[in-house]
Amino acid sequence: MEKPYAIGIDIGGTNSVFGVVDKRGHIINQGSIKTGAYKEINEYVNHLSAGVQEIIDQVGGAGNIKGIGVGAPNGNFFTGCIEFAPNLPWKGVIPLAQMLTDKLNVPVALTNDANAAAIGEMTYGAARGMKDFIVITLGTGVGSGIVVNGQLVYGHDGFAGELGHTTIQRQGRMCGCGKKGCLETYSSATGVARTAREFLETRKEPSLLRELNAEEITSKDVYDAAVKGDALAKEIFDFTGQMLGEAFADFVAFSSPEAIILFGGLTKSSKFIFDPIRKHMEENMLPIYRNKIKLLISELKESDAAVLGASALGWEVKDY
Repeated sequence: MEKPYAIGIDIGGTNSVFGVVDKRGHIINQGSIKTGAYKEINEYVNHLSAGVQEIIDQVGGAGNIKGIGVGAPNGNFFTGCIEFAPNLPWKGVIPLAQMLTDKLNVPVALTNDANAAAIGEMTYGAARGMKDFIVITLGTGVGSGIVVNGQLVYGHDGFAGELGHTTIQRQGRMCGCGKKGCLETYSSATGVARTAREFLETRKEPSLLRELNAEEITSKDVYDAAVKGDALAKEIFDFTGQMLGEAFADFVAFSSPEAIILFGGLTKSSKFIFDPIRKHMEENMLPIYRNKIKLLISELKESDAAVLGASALGWEVKDY
């Protein structure tokens, strides 16, 4: 008999969220634990497994679960390991998929969080029916998931699709990855805050942002100022949108996607970020692609998206 549920687990630097999901994308039960509360990986897996087991029991046991999908920073689909994720408390290569399989007696697949978002968008969201698209996650960093011919692009080692670490400015801002000028340093939420501080330091015009402590400015502060008509705040978003639009024009050239789908907190900036992205993407696009590529906002509810994305991987897990 077909198993009616999958489980999605999203491992973030602050929280690990998990839920039971049916085939329509409804979250039946969910829970969470604090990721950083467990400094030893075995202690973390024990607590995570206990939480997941509780929601499995609530839907009649493991016999009703098709599989478990996990989205995590630097999660490798091929190996089932988290590999050297800088924002997690455990270092080195962690065989998380196997550890969870051993604890829960349910097959587990793992991928990185942006790939999970792409799978979720294809299963439940804006990319339903599409075979070629790119998901860009705009949060603390810039993540990406690339789908070609209906298949996620993993590359030969499981790490393909790090579009946030393509170089947008040669010898530009230092990135946490060790490179300079990565797209992430300009176009993430933290990148917007960096741009705000730079503009405030180098420009003289008045701005509502000058009333704030420069070191504590967030992308939301910039948005709030832009909504009130602040010219400098709008220019910060124009600059950010230009960086993204120029990068997207290059991304289109290598996979000719039907759509680029934006996900994450920065998308709440709506027209302030969306309009300059579209403008600069079209201006820098190879003519054969112009006005063909959809620019869409994720259709997944933000509070549920991480679990839904990971659970979509759970439907594809092979029984063991």
